[in-house]
Amino acid sequence: MKRIAVLGSTGSIGTNCLQVLDALPERLSLLGITAHRRWRELAEQTQSFHPRWAVVTDESLSHGVDRAAFSSKSELLFGESGTERLCSAPEVDVVVSAIVGAAGLRGTWIALECGKTVAIANKETLVVAGPLVMELAKRTNATLLPVDSEHSAIFQALQAGRANEVKRIVLTSSGGPFRGRTLLQLQDVTPSEALAHPTWNMGPKITIDSATMMNKALEVIEAKWLFGLRDDQIEVVVHPQSVVHSFVEFVDGSVIAQLSPPDMRLPIQYALTYPDRCESIAAKLDWQKTFDLHFEPPDLDAFPALRLGFEVASRGGTCGAVLNAANEAAVERFLAGSLRFCDIPRACRAVLDQHQFDASPSLSELLRLDREARQEIARWT
Repeated sequence: MKRIAVLGSTGSIGTNCLQVLDALPERLSLLGITAHRRWRELAEQTQSFHPRWAVVTDESLSHGVDRAAFSSKSELLFGESGTERLCSAPEVDVVVSAIVGAAGLRGTWIALECGKTVAIANKETLVVAGPLVMELAKRTNATLLPVDSEHSAIFQALQAGRANEVKRIVLTSSGGPFRGRTLLQLQDVTPSEALAHPTWNMGPKITIDSATMMNKALEVIEAKWLFGLRDDQIEVVVHPQSVVHSFVEFVDGSVIAQLSPPDMRLPIQYALTYPDRCESIAAKLDWQKTFDLHFEPPDLDAFPALRLGFEVASRGGTCGAVLNAANEAAVERFLAGSLRFCDIPRACRAVLDQHQFDASPSLSELLRLDREARQEIARWT
């Protein structure tokens, strides 16, 4: 029995994770859950699962939450101290890091400091502080298991060979809702159009990232640190069916891929039950039906965010923290109607180019640059 804590349990990954736990009660038990402001949904989850701890991370809500809405078996905690208590609890075996954005770094860091297994769906943690995070995991003998469908696919495929036998990894991208459009055709995209993803049901921030292909840029950076890859070992290909979730090419020319319908419950379950496999509630491929798999190179002119990802992965240092923070702030402005779609990567480029680069930053410096990048985006016109 593995005892699980889910950071960000009311989000898309979090709710899918709870479905997996509900389907495998003989293998997985829920010890703790967190949400930032959606405390009513958090309370409903405690009534269904009765975890030992429930954390509302926005401490300003500590006097506005109806404690009677929560399960009597769940201790209600608030703020960063609540997250720290949950992530460091000796009873917790696996921490699922499912908080969107750089806000997920804190909980992940604490869990790794305690030498726990972290099922990481929060790609921003590795984008912001990849080398520091991997060094910490090595020092404390902690384990990082990917939850993103692409990185889970790579992780599974890598088991077919040794590290020195890998020629390259190829991350697949659905292409988002605007695949095939030119840069000119993207000038007047609206938030509602960008939120209409053709294959995945995700939160608004990640959906916009998919539309700009910034999500793939961040995944390139994440893959470099998570798998210890060289710059020339990472490629991206557009695959609109979202059936092949990524693949690994070995030096002998063999290509190993992981295929499944676009259902996040499968990579979540694999991370939680690893190294075992068991029956899953995730959707299955129907091999009695005819279907095609299409692949095409990405259009870097129409989607310049992806080019930023390769550049930042190559430079390292402070670039990941700055790009991630700038993008988060730019997406917020786009959703609020104060920034155009095509200005998201332009604004990120401007902030990235003007920041003071440091090849070996400390965690405190990365957090400072995160704040400054957001402030720059707020002023960008």
